[in-house]
Amino acid sequence: MAWWKAWIEQEGVAVKGSPHFNPDPDAETLYKAMKGIGTNEQAITDVLTRRSNAQRQQIAKSFKAQFGKDLTETLKSELSGKFERLIVALMYLPYRYEAKELHDAMKGLGTKEGVIIEILASRTKNQLREIMKAYEEDYGSSLEEDIQADTSGYLERILVCLLQGSRDDVSGFVDPGLALQDAQDLYAAGEKIRGTDEMKFITILCTRSATHLMRVFEEYEKIANKSIEDSIKSETQGSLEEAMLTVVKCTRNLHSYFAERLYYAMKGAGTSDGTLIRNIVSRSEIDLNLIKCQFEKMYGKTLSSMIMEDTSGDYKNALLNLVGGNP
Repeated sequence: MAWWKAWIEQEGVAVKGSPHFNPDPDAETLYKAMKGIGTNEQAITDVLTRRSNAQRQQIAKSFKAQFGKDLTETLKSELSGKFERLIVALMYLPYRYEAKELHDAMKGLGTKEGVIIEILASRTKNQLREIMKAYEEDYGSSLEEDIQADTSGYLERILVCLLQGSRDDVSGFVDPGLALQDAQDLYAAGEKIRGTDEMKFITILCTRSATHLMRVFEEYEKIANKSIEDSIKSETQGSLEEAMLTVVKCTRNLHSYFAERLYYAMKGAGTSDGTLIRNIVSRSEIDLNLIKCQFEKMYGKTLSSMIMEDTSGDYKNALLNLVGGNP
């Protein structure tokens, strides 16, 4: 399924929240779990991973009204490590969380380009608009300007282009003539010449709709006798290559893209916990169930089984609660 359709699919929602919801007893349970010496992590997990984001916001309000404390700050002071990172992520409003992830990717020394590429290439125009608004409100600066200050060259250009959200055409209309022209232009900008006209690639990948691009990729393969992915790999490198390939992957199948992100976050030695937490939290109320299905198809094992092998303790339990059983 193409990236722009994924966000309207109800069956994709893994965390649906509690049907008989009352924030006051939940707030009380959390207060008791953190009162005095020691913390009852299981109680915190049971409440926060089984409520929707909207319900968590109401619990936070109730917590403040009943106990005069900020719930997120209290959680931060009581918890630690990866478990803290996951639980705190659940407390953010969705767009604020993605704005925070982008901000964290750029602050300090070095930039985590992978995080910026992942978020910008996989969100719809409306989602990007909300993320930009949240970013400006929370950090007092423009996301676009910060990306420009933090990246350079063609990577900066592709990220700024993606931020405009111009790929968002849900009409499904494809002009075959333009698709063929785009395919020819891509071929002329890469395989046909020595060197590469990167801007041509960026313009087509970032401004055409997903349905249109699917047709372009088909036509391209006929002309070049190789896939657009293979051409990008031979024509570009580094973060620019990663950004272009991500656009192609999200165009072809968004759920496969996220399944792949989750798989490689856990495969091999060590775990990329930032990627694991971000993708499970941010997709849990959108399409995580569909990502799980795709994950099993692609890798022959369930997402839950891989989490069980790769994580431990309260962190593992909380992740498994969010992912839920296999649909």
